[in-house]
Amino acid sequence: MPIEDGATAIPDRRVFEVLAHRDDVPGALGVREVKYLVAAVDTNRPTVFFLNTNKHNFHYVFARDVLKVQLTNGEFNRVTYFTDERRFLAGTILAHDTFKHADGSTGLYAVEFWPTDPVKVNFAAMAFELVNAAMPFARRQLAYHPSGVVQEELFESQRSEFELRNVRVVSTDRIFTNITYSPLNLGTGFGKVRVFDGSSPQPVSITNIVVFKTLPNDLSHVAGVLSEEPQTPLSHVNLRAKQNDTPNAYLRAAATDPRIAPHVDSIVRYEVAADDISIRAATAAEMEEFLEKQRPDKPQFPPRDLTRTEIVDLDGAGHTDLTSIGAKAANVAELRRVLSPEIVPHGYGVPFYFYDGFMTKNGLYEEIRDLIKGDKFARCEDVREKRLADIRKKIKRAKMPRKLREALGEMQARFPAGTGLRCRSSTNNEDLKDFNGAGLYDSFTHRPDEGHVEQTVKQVWASLWNRRAFEERHFYRIDHFHTAMAVLVHPNFDDEIANGVALTKNVYFPDFKGFYVNVQVGESLVTNPDPNAIPDELLIMEDVDQSTPGNPVYETIRIRRSSLVEQISSDGQPTPTADAANGAYPGPL
Repeated sequence: MPIEDGATAIPDRRVFEVLAHRDDVPGALGVREVKYLVAAVDTNRPTVFFLNTNKHNFHYVFARDVLKVQLTNGEFNRVTYFTDERRFLAGTILAHDTFKHADGSTGLYAVEFWPTDPVKVNFAAMAFELVNAAMPFARRQLAYHPSGVVQEELFESQRSEFELRNVRVVSTDRIFTNITYSPLNLGTGFGKVRVFDGSSPQPVSITNIVVFKTLPNDLSHVAGVLSEEPQTPLSHVNLRAKQNDTPNAYLRAAATDPRIAPHVDSIVRYEVAADDISIRAATAAEMEEFLEKQRPDKPQFPPRDLTRTEIVDLDGAGHTDLTSIGAKAANVAELRRVLSPEIVPHGYGVPFYFYDGFMTKNGLYEEIRDLIKGDKFARCEDVREKRLADIRKKIKRAKMPRKLREALGEMQARFPAGTGLRCRSSTNNEDLKDFNGAGLYDSFTHRPDEGHVEQTVKQVWASLWNRRAFEERHFYRIDHFHTAMAVLVHPNFDDEIANGVALTKNVYFPDFKGFYVNVQVGESLVTNPDPNAIPDELLIMEDVDQSTPGNPVYETIRIRRSSLVEQISSDGQPTPTADAANGAYPGPL
């Protein structure tokens, strides 16, 4: 078989890399992947084939075009997946090169199957043994990885048989725990390296490469991020990195890493690549040239409709109203149209008109213009921090015009007595198609015993002048005085069972429709996680073999479990015991 199609053996790492391609698989960005196919599974002479995965990305196509298997795609699937009468075994080998073993050695080759496929021990052992024999260079690093809940449960129920067959097994939790490097967003940045331990605020800027011992709850626009804690893909930190094309990675003990420690408080060029970071000394001129290329050429003026003068009931609004009540309020209104109103809270949008009227009546626009002009504000981080804090204080202390106060009171009275209200930022500078603004602005809860809601609304308005928001707008040349704050108001929910974030996109397998979900227990946030709080990560994917037109069937793939509880979300499948989830048998893995 020509190497352009594949091989029946992989004698060394060089050949593995020839056959491998880079893929974003659950929990590993840009990992090297080689797909394999075991043929003649139902005979006494099964044979393993390693696909040149750069050319053949689908097992069926390889079987049809290279092995000349005379089956349709549907027929091939029926004898390859989800059956005890298999003729083929289809799987992947993932190279986790930063996996660290107890003896200090590195590297793990994980033999995997489709995560929801119930692969029993006889098939898993067959694949492991054939791959192990065909990859002699990796025998001490090879392990079967039950990559989904179904396979974890099967491993637990058949553990003794795995032991008898000498199949080394590694759990998902063990992989996550032992990986020392994980890229979240690839890219390059220039800036001064600064290290933070989480005990003090982070006055950072676009000229900083920040190393976090614990992840912050908010973050200004920075040049690059390294964290000593694993990050969730949907955390504010990573969403901001994605939006701003900021290099972002997890690196164990990053602050004391010998590549980084000598550069603390110095300007560097920092790059996050699929396999590792690279860092070198750089000049201030290099940094300035790089940053200027990232900025828009012209000022930007976000749309701001001030003609909507009344507070808006969400049931009378939708996505098109974002120019008057902000993207967050408009999108929640749209959700009430698309989904059942029972699962989307009812509320109101306090339009931009109210913010603008309040600022104009109190002469705050002019005061702010005076406070932010001049070289000291532009060049000194401490001065900028103090003056922006002064602006927020002025907004919170200013008097609410009588007409606006009365309208806010009437809105508050429409909620049942004793209802706590969640007042959420909804600007013309966040939650947009090309600018998510994650974490820029603040939301607040108004408790039933706090009286009139006006003070909480002013707190939300004041957050328009957070330092992180100001610097983000400045970098993108967004006009500060054309930016406006509306407020989304809906009932507050205490004692949450769980909270989460979902994407209506399959981020790992784009060829299959699906959703990516992060969910955490109680009120420990997914977006701004507490230290060491890792959420459940789920892929909910359409099962194309079982779906019919108008009746999609979904399967759940659990990527990783919450670090706070044994189980949050249910996929209708049994949960393996702690021993099965955390153990590995046999060997040093």
